[in-house]
Amino acid sequence: MRTKTGTVTSSKMKDTIVVTVHTHKSHSKYKKRYRTTKKFHAHDPENQYKEDDTVTIYETKPISKLKRWTVVKPEESKVEPQKPEEEVTEAPAETPLEPNRLTA
Repeated sequence: MRTKTGTVTSSKMKDTIVVTVHTHKSHSKYKKRYRTTKKFHAHDPENQYKEDDTVTIYETKPISKLKRWTVVKPEESKVEPQKPEEEVTEAPAETPLEPNRLTA
């Protein structure tokens, strides 16, 4: 199964995200490495991925005119999942302490 890892650049379509994948190639004559960028339309049935999420996609049979990839799993998200907030109980108010008085 062919897989690619990239960043979600668009999630505005229903059940579809656009994943940008950067790869490095080497020039055949000059041997200099350069970066290429390609965008892939991937199937996201639950619409759970947002922009700037890093995801892994794998190749599948054609789903539509442009979609030939499906999301495997998220690699890392810049936004951490929200944890349920714990109840905060207020401590009883304490009386302020008097400052230390030095006697001479």
